[in-house]
Amino acid sequence: MAEFKDRLRKLRKEKNIYQKELAKKIGVSEGAIGMYETGRRTPDKGILIELASFFDVSIDYLLGYADESKPAEKIKQSLLNDPELIEVWEKIRQRDDLKKFFKQCSSLDPDAIEKMSKISQIFREEESKDK
Repeated sequence: MAEFKDRLRKLRKEKNIYQKELAKKIGVSEGAIGMYETGRRTPDKGILIELASFFDVSIDYLLGYADESKPAEKIKQSLLNDPELIEVWEKIRQRDDLKKFFKQCSSLDPDAIEKMSKISQIFREEESKDK
């Protein structure tokens, strides 16, 4: 499993930018980037989000928890074969609340996802009773 410091350096070099440029783009000092890349410092959650967004990778990939840098690509491919999922994807793209929800759930383990699914079903049942 790759370490964060190695992933960060690799991504920065692939993008062909200097530490100073990256620091400016995400709002930290050049020294902070250097410390991240040597493993002497770990970025906080907000900086991790900025880095993942800048490099267009998942936070799990950035931290070395996943080898797939863009799991969304797999999702998009599966959407092409399922019209119902395409409709859901469009709703997510249009609603900030759904985007936030799915981002928060994206790193949950399968058991937690199953629990979230059950909770969601309870809400749907309650809504249909109210109508």
